Amino acid sequence: MADCSDHNKLIKLLLLAAIAVAAFWWGMPKKPAPEEATPPKPLGGTDLSVLAEAPDWSRLDAFQKSITRSEFEELLRSIYTARNGWKQWIAIDDEKATIITHEAAYELKFAKTRGDTAKARYWRYAHEFGPAPVARPLHGVHVALDPGHLGGRWAKMEARWLVVDGNPPICEGDMTLLVAGLIKERLEGLGATVSLVRRDTEPLTRVRAEDLMEMAREEHPADEAAAARLARRWFYRTAEIRARASLVNQQIKPDLVLALHFNAEAWGDPENPRLLDHSHVHMLVHGGYGDDELSLEDQRHSLLLKLLGGGHAEEVSIAKAMMEVFHEVTPHPAFNYSAENQYVCDVPEADGVWARNLLANRLYDCPVVYLEPYLMNSKLDYPRMLAGDYEGLREVGGKRQISIFREYAEAAVAGLVRHYGSQR
Repeated sequence: MADCSDHNKLIKLLLLAAIAVAAFWWGMPKKPAPEEATPPKPLGGTDLSVLAEAPDWSRLDAFQKSITRSEFEELLRSIYTARNGWKQWIAIDDEKATIITHEAAYELKFAKTRGDTAKARYWRYAHEFGPAPVARPLHGVHVALDPGHLGGRWAKMEARWLVVDGNPPICEGDMTLLVAGLIKERLEGLGATVSLVRRDTEPLTRVRAEDLMEMAREEHPADEAAAARLARRWFYRTAEIRARASLVNQQIKPDLVLALHFNAEAWGDPENPRLLDHSHVHMLVHGGYGDDELSLEDQRHSLLLKLLGGGHAEEVSIAKAMMEVFHEVTPHPAFNYSAENQYVCDVPEADGVWARNLLANRLYDCPVVYLEPYLMNSKLDYPRMLAGDYEGLREVGGKRQISIFREYAEAAVAGLVRHYGSQR
């Protein structure tokens, strides 16, 4: 019995010792996880635009030491940003610009003198083309024509569909497609290679509004009608433009894109639209980022790609030539944005040319000029649009005039000839 008792005491002592060791071990501070296993702390600006992918900041590597600090800062302040919100995301010193990204800051080093970016872009400046035959002044230039909107069965959804006094509807997407065909024929006759971004009234994107409803409901959880409207807008404005950008950048790779549009002002009741006594014309180049747009990382990335790519001067030269010609062929004045608009920048050297951050001119890597002539709901322009296309002169609106679509096409072509003729 004694031996058994001593044995039991020994077992109890060993158990107590084991419990004490375990308690001591559990009470010790734990070894920290290795630093590389800790997710990096976001620096801010991790939000993305609708349907955007996280940007690849290494794309900017090709532009290291390609631009001086003074040129970078001047373009950033005067063209690419409409206010001072960029200072939250971009810091500038004599050596570099430091840009806040989700994972880490990206550093862009400045050059002492402007560098050559030809290897970093697929498009060419006008001055990089050699001399052209007199009869073919656009020889070698590759132009992509992007007829704005969709038209056809999508026109009412897009709200680019106008019916007045029971007349047949005029649809912007149909009219821009018509103009694109006229421009293409004329440009090819002058030696240019021409690609159509859109050839008919069907979308390039495979995404449809119903595919975007779940995401839209997150924005409007208590309003199904509002969610449906948002999903439709994301379909024709966002998914469609992103599909076109993919086509332009990966397959077409033109020297420039002309985004063809007809302008319009608010026309009130769709059942009884208001026609205006005036009209106007203007052109848009890329820039004018608002402060809220710069909070989106993909848009900061796009701003820098566009700025460093050097397309601004080319866009302005083309847009300026276009405005000159439109002023010569139409009585319409240049349109001016309100001074309170926080999303545009004036381009002072070109009357009627404004810098604005639109999805297409942001995503297309080459120079892009948006043409915005005429007003769909103008008493001056609406009868000409309603008359359709025709050859020669016809009495429309009380005077003999050429087709508004041919006038548009000929002005755009003449603008390109003027630009390339002065540069190459």
